[in-house]
Amino acid sequence: MLRKFVLTITILIFYLLQTTLFKALSLASVAPNLLIILTFAAGFMRGKKEGMFVGLFSGLVLDLFYGQVIGFNALLYMYIGYINGFFHSMFYDEDVTLPLGLVMGSDFVYNFVYYVFRFLLRNRLDFGYYLIHIILPEMIYTVVVTVVLYRIMLRIHRKLEAYEKRRATKFG
Repeated sequence: MLRKFVLTITILIFYLLQTTLFKALSLASVAPNLLIILTFAAGFMRGKKEGMFVGLFSGLVLDLFYGQVIGFNALLYMYIGYINGFFHSMFYDEDVTLPLGLVMGSDFVYNFVYYVFRFLLRNRLDFGYYLIHIILPEMIYTVVVTVVLYRIMLRIHRKLEAYEKRRATKFG
């Protein structure tokens, strides 16, 4: 129960940071995608189910406040959380290269699918421009921010794991 409460608060905090502070700190008119980082981390640290849960609610928050179609981002984030959940068995606290690669891949997939469904299907075919001016800068910015945020999320994950273990032995 505590984990779900913490995840809900974290989703809201990351959403607010993504839409306010990091929009103001945008580089080349691109801001990092904090909700992708959160969705990736939930799937990678806890597995497919939690990745899907966090992805669904992160996407719904985006859809409700920014989306033109409710459910597009929710479905996309949910799939990203699910796919990152496959790498849960490779999760090690000290490893940082795999998480950075997964965030990079997740951000690329998100932006590519977003391009296909939002622009390509409307006959806007300039993928090179979109790749160079939006996808790559956002990927790089997201990975740089991940270096800092991943450590914070890892610390929160450890504290929640310790709390759940204490609680299980207390009532088990």
